[in-house]
Amino acid sequence: MAFRRTGLRRVAVVGAGMTKFVRRAQETAQELAFHASRLALDSCGLRIQDIGAVCLGTAPDAFDGVHMNGEYLSDGAGAYGKPFMRAYVGGGTGVFSVIQGWYHVASGLFDAVLVVCEEKMSSCLPHPQAAFLTIFDHTTERPLKPNLLWIFALEMNRYMQKYGLSKKDIARVAVKNKRNAMDHPAAQLAAEITVEDVLNSEVLAWPVQRLDVSPTSDGAVAVILASEDAAKRITDKPVWIKSVGWCLDSAYWTNRDLSYPEYVERAARMAYEMAGIKEPRKEIHIVEPYDPFDYKELHHLEGLLLAPKGEAPRLLAEGVFDRDGDLPATPSGGLLGVGNPIAAAGLMKVAELFWQLRGEAGKRQVPGNPRTGLAQAWGDLMQVGTVAILGV
Repeated sequence: MAFRRTGLRRVAVVGAGMTKFVRRAQETAQELAFHASRLALDSCGLRIQDIGAVCLGTAPDAFDGVHMNGEYLSDGAGAYGKPFMRAYVGGGTGVFSVIQGWYHVASGLFDAVLVVCEEKMSSCLPHPQAAFLTIFDHTTERPLKPNLLWIFALEMNRYMQKYGLSKKDIARVAVKNKRNAMDHPAAQLAAEITVEDVLNSEVLAWPVQRLDVSPTSDGAVAVILASEDAAKRITDKPVWIKSVGWCLDSAYWTNRDLSYPEYVERAARMAYEMAGIKEPRKEIHIVEPYDPFDYKELHHLEGLLLAPKGEAPRLLAEGVFDRDGDLPATPSGGLLGVGNPIAAAGLMKVAELFWQLRGEAGKRQVPGNPRTGLAQAWGDLMQVGTVAILGV
C-alpha cells in the first residue's frame, strides 16, 4: 500500500525536541510538555501559530496522578484553540502518537502537526506499578495480585527456556544500551557496566534483576510533522515517514506463547508492506526497538523480523547490534540507559531516528550514511505493537 496508490500526502518530520529524562523533575507535567514543544518548534524555526493541530500521548492517567490527563496537559502542549487528540496504548503510545499525527497530515487536513508525549511518573506514589492492579481481569487474574514485573519475569523465563538462553546472553543488552547512553545529553542512567554487574544486581522477580530493568522517569519529547510542500519550505533536510504499522492483540496474556511477540510482527509487516520493504534485514539501516527490559530488545528485534527467532542474543554477542555494527540497535541508549517516561520513551525513538538520519546525533551518531530507520514501541498488557519507518 504505497503512498502513490493511496492518494495520501507524503509526511516528513521536520523538527524534534527532548527534555532531560530524570527522576522527580522540578517541572510540572505541563511544563515538561511545554519545554519539549518549545525545543521542537525552535529546532525548525516555527511558532505555535504555525501548527494546525496537536497530538498528545501519555500512558494511563494514574502515571501522572491526574484524572483526564489529556485535558490537563493540553495547554502546556500548545493545544489551546486548536484541534487536539490524545491517544494512549501504554508503552506503545510514543510511536502511536506519531501515527496519529501522520494521519492528520497525510489526509490533507493539516500542513503542520505537533506531536507531544509526556510522562511524570514520580507523581505516582509509592510506584507506578501500583496503578496496574486494576487493569487485570477482576475474576481470573486480580486475585493473584499480579504486577507487570512478575508477568515480564514469566515472559523472560519462557523466552530463555524455549531457546536455551542464559542470563548472560540477555545481560549484554543492558551493558550495550547503558554504555551507548553515556553519549546522550538527556540520559538518566548512563553507565559503564559489565555483564557481571547485571548478574550480581538485586533479584526483583526471577529472572528479572535490577539492572535488567529501565528506571522510573519523568520527561517529554516532541516532534513536528509537515506535509511535503510545507516541509520543503521549512527545512532542506526533511526526514520522511515512509510507513506506519500497528497491532492490538488480546489483553488475555495467559492464552498465548510468551516466547514471541506476534503483535510486533503483525505491526512490522504492515509497515514493511506500506514502505515496499521486501528484505527488512537488508533494507533497514538503523533500528530503535523498545527496551524497557533487556530481554525485550531481543524479543522485539525478532518480532520485527530483523533476527531469526531465538537468534538475536547470538547476533548481539557477535556485535551486529553495536553502534558500529552491521545493524545498529538502540544507538541512543534507549530506555535502559536514557530513561523510561513511558509515552515519551517511544517518541524518543522517532526523534533519535530523525537526528540520526540527518547526521545530527553527535557522539551517538552511527557511522556510514544510514538512509532508513525503524522505530518500534510496545505496550498495554503485552499486546500492542507500533512501528514507524523513516527515511531520507
